[in-house]
Amino acid sequence: MKKMIFRLFAFSVISTSLALLSGCRNPNDAEAFYENDANLYGDPLLGDTPLMDPSGLPEGDRSIYPPLYFAYDSSQVNPEESGKCDQVARDLKKGKYTGVILEGHGDERGSREYNLALGERRALAVRDYLISLGVGPANIHTKSFGEEMPDDMGHDENAWRKNRRVVFAIY
Repeated sequence: MKKMIFRLFAFSVISTSLALLSGCRNPNDAEAFYENDANLYGDPLLGDTPLMDPSGLPEGDRSIYPPLYFAYDSSQVNPEESGKCDQVARDLKKGKYTGVILEGHGDERGSREYNLALGERRALAVRDYLISLGVGPANIHTKSFGEEMPDDMGHDENAWRKNRRVVFAIY
């Protein structure tokens, strides 16, 4: 009985090892993979411009619409700013553009994690608003940069006001 258990154990260890080892890539393939990956996403060390965002979405044009700004520590779409969403929704529904990536941002106050979460809540609030205006959910994507990409590098209320935003990256 002990021999049988030992044989089963040895067989399972050997078969598991073979299965794991057979899935390993050739080290030479890794270089080719990196070269292809760098061509697609760009290599910042070489100064390349990426063809596509690593998330699989095209790089959006951020210059078409002005950013939508938020109050301090808020993800509520301000009624005074909602007209910007109305124009984006109108153009997307007309088929003028394929879609939009909503990029949420925060100011430098608060922790990095908190600002990433706040940026995401802001992007999702704008997404919900665009959907309520009739834009298809499949045409809207969100991402958060938190405090990582400030529009204004200052450290005062005027700078923070500009950094609390959602940017419309149109594609």
